[in-house]
Amino acid sequence: MQKNKVIVICGPTASGKTALSIELAKKIDGEIVSCDSMQIYKDMDIGTAKPTLEEMQGIKHYLIGYVSPEERYSVADYKKDAKTAIKEIIEKGKVPIVVGGTGLYIDSLIYEIEYQDIKLDEEYRRELEKIVKEKGLETLYERAKEIDPKAIEKISPNDQKRILRILEIYHATGKTKTQQEIESRKKEVEYDYKVYALQWDRQKLYDRINKRVDIMIEQGLIGEVRQILNKYEKFPTAMQGLGYKEVVDYLDGKYTKEEMIEKIKMETRRYAKRQLTWFRKNKQTIWLNAEDDIQNNIKIILEGMN
Repeated sequence: MQKNKVIVICGPTASGKTALSIELAKKIDGEIVSCDSMQIYKDMDIGTAKPTLEEMQGIKHYLIGYVSPEERYSVADYKKDAKTAIKEIIEKGKVPIVVGGTGLYIDSLIYEIEYQDIKLDEEYRRELEKIVKEKGLETLYERAKEIDPKAIEKISPNDQKRILRILEIYHATGKTKTQQEIESRKKEVEYDYKVYALQWDRQKLYDRINKRVDIMIEQGLIGEVRQILNKYEKFPTAMQGLGYKEVVDYLDGKYTKEEMIEKIKMETRRYAKRQLTWFRKNKQTIWLNAEDDIQNNIKIILEGMN
């Protein structure tokens, strides 16, 4: 039996995924499923570069702004929600287009990885957070590296959320994250995923990132963070997001405004570099020249669908 096709458009931050996916959706009667671990949160609009209603041009988007920043949201949650959205789109007779830069979320779909919903051990989490405060995150990064060197390859030494996750999985199950992923790939992939990624000249991409950060500041990112801090009480993962944690540090007096802006730019460029490394590991990815005309790239995607 022929599987339904699902198009995936991925790539680094600021690479033009939104513009391409909307033009493609208009052409093929598609609807878009966001694959971004920060755009899922409510009220976090500017710093996550959520497409505005105007930018969406009437194309329905799923999994944007539907989780409270106070909630802990896992890759297992995302996979379940994304599969529900994909099924809904197919049942309407439309084409699902998964769009985003969160590699872990994309892999959960295209490789049908079953992530165990591991119950958080609050006491162990507090113990780890205490170590971060007293000895620094590097201590836990090294510990995670000993436990699961393969998983840590893809993770930045500053990514507290994912470093803690490696340790928590091992603590809860006695198995590494890598072992679990290998074991969980045994399920047959439900859809025929066609994966495309946008490729830029590195310097041009960095220029786009720098410009985007300046625009976010102009649009009121600092005010957005203030509002979120006033509205919600706790942020298990939301405030670890790029741009948000730096603004929080600025509001706490750790940086000047200029230092904060430079820090956001630098961390975003580093993140883009890690995203590219991640997507290059996916053998089925077809790379598109992001500097090419959007219609040319759509033509390549349409040829791949036949």
